[in-house]
Amino acid sequence: MIRYKITFAYDGTNFNGFQRQPKQRTVEGVLTSKINIMAKKPQKTIEVFGSGRTDSGVHALAQVAHFDFPFDLPTEAIYRGLNSMLPLDMEVLKVEKVSDTFHARYDVSGKRYMYRADLGEFSNPFKRNYTGHWKFPVDVDKVRTALTDLIGQHDFSSFVASGSTAKSNVRTIYDAKCFYDEAENEINIEFYGNGFLYNMVRIMVGVAMEIGAGTRPEHDVLRLFDVKDRDQARLTMPASGLYLKKVYYEGDDPEHPTKLPKF
Repeated sequence: MIRYKITFAYDGTNFNGFQRQPKQRTVEGVLTSKINIMAKKPQKTIEVFGSGRTDSGVHALAQVAHFDFPFDLPTEAIYRGLNSMLPLDMEVLKVEKVSDTFHARYDVSGKRYMYRADLGEFSNPFKRNYTGHWKFPVDVDKVRTALTDLIGQHDFSSFVASGSTAKSNVRTIYDAKCFYDEAENEINIEFYGNGFLYNMVRIMVGVAMEIGAGTRPEHDVLRLFDVKDRDQARLTMPASGLYLKKVYYEGDDPEHPTKLPKF
């Protein structure tokens, strides 16, 4: 068996999340189906292992997965074969042969997410599947203050949705930044960290936007770290604005080259 690592993008609008589920259209399900067709339907189903799950409606600019294939094919053949079969809302960007010890999920050292918040008074019908809508006036500098407070190692218990199975809510945010896109009238927010909890990015964005709108104190993030109460964080921004932008592995990022502890 040859282990292949694939980097791929998808529009999450019409997927019921990443994880394979019976009678549901999922990213993992579609990939698994096409890879097994390429392998001429082997007796044992080839499994796909992703770097992590994304929820329904969440997009990926560069998700990563691996699978073990029964034939030693050139990476170009896997690349072209998969892209010829995948639906139009998915595309393989890169295929690599990797060691059989590589694991797309357990070897992750960090991830980068992006959130797009549309600031139009009303929801734009052409952007509704690709942005979260925020109709209130917002001070970008106050949003940046909130993001600065999120940087570092913290207990993010106030920023995790119920249903999380994580053993620890401690995570490290290396970088958090935002900019205003005047042409699109959007605020774009990025987070880079060693791991993210269930709905963590969407909750952090909600808190930062409320601080920017003046409905929370400027440094309310610090209080939320102390209280460890999800209810006090309140808002979860829509999935439509969230993008998995990059998955890092050991050696990918010179700033954080060492594989981090797993949660």
